[in-house]
Amino acid sequence: MKLSPAERLAALEARVGQRFSNQAQALAALTHKSYCNEHKSEPCQDNERLEFLGDAVIDLAVSHRLMERFPQAAEGELSKLRALIVNEEALERVSRSLPLGELLQLGRGEELTGGRDKSSVLADALEAVIGAVYLEHGMIGVLAFVDRFFASALAGVATGQIGQDYKTLLQEGVQEKLKLSPRYRVVAERGPDHEKVFEVEVTIGAEVYARSTGRSKKEAEQSAARAALQALAEKVAGA
Repeated sequence: MKLSPAERLAALEARVGQRFSNQAQALAALTHKSYCNEHKSEPCQDNERLEFLGDAVIDLAVSHRLMERFPQAAEGELSKLRALIVNEEALERVSRSLPLGELLQLGRGEELTGGRDKSSVLADALEAVIGAVYLEHGMIGVLAFVDRFFASALAGVATGQIGQDYKTLLQEGVQEKLKLSPRYRVVAERGPDHEKVFEVEVTIGAEVYARSTGRSKKEAEQSAARAALQALAEKVAGA
C-alpha cells in the first residue's frame, strides 16, 4: 500500500508517540538512499545523516539510563551492558515492533530485494528516527523514547536475563572458593507501589558481603551479587 507523505508522517507520530513539527526532517528519517537515487529529478533527503546522529544519541541516552540503574558499575562494565542493549539485532527488534519497515520509502530495486525486511535497513531507520526525535525534542524526547521502547532490554540486563547473570556467577564462585552458598535478604523497601525501590543484602556465611538497591527484588539481588563478586575477588586477592 502506497502512503502519502501526510499518512506516513501521521503513522510515524502515532507509533513513536511524539509529534514532529519539521515534517521534511521526519520524512527524511524514513527515506532510504535507494529512493533518492531513483528520484534525482526531485528534492530528496535520505536518512543517512540522521542515522549518523541517532547512532551517537542512542548510545548517550542508554548510557544515561545505565548509569542511573548501576551507580556502582565501572566504565568497562557499563560499556558491556550498553553493547547488549544497543546493537543491530536489538535496534532491528525495536524497529520491527513499531513497525517501521512498512513506513519506509525505498527504491524499486531495494523493494524487490526485500529491503523492508532487512536487518540493517530496519536498524538504520530506527537510528534515523531517533536522530529526528533528538532534533525535534532534544535529549528529553530521546530518553522518553528509550524508556518506552528499550524498557525490556534495560530490565533484562538489570535482572541478568540479558548478559551476565551475577547471581549464578556468585553462586559458582562462592561454592568453588568457600564451599558455601550466598543468601539474599530484603532489608528495606521505599517509595510508592508504582515506584518501589528494594534494598537487598547478600551474606556469605555469617558475613554481609554487599548491599544494593533495585526497582525489583530481582534487580536488587543482581546488583548485590555483582557488588559481592567484587568484594569476594578483593578478599581472595588480599588473602
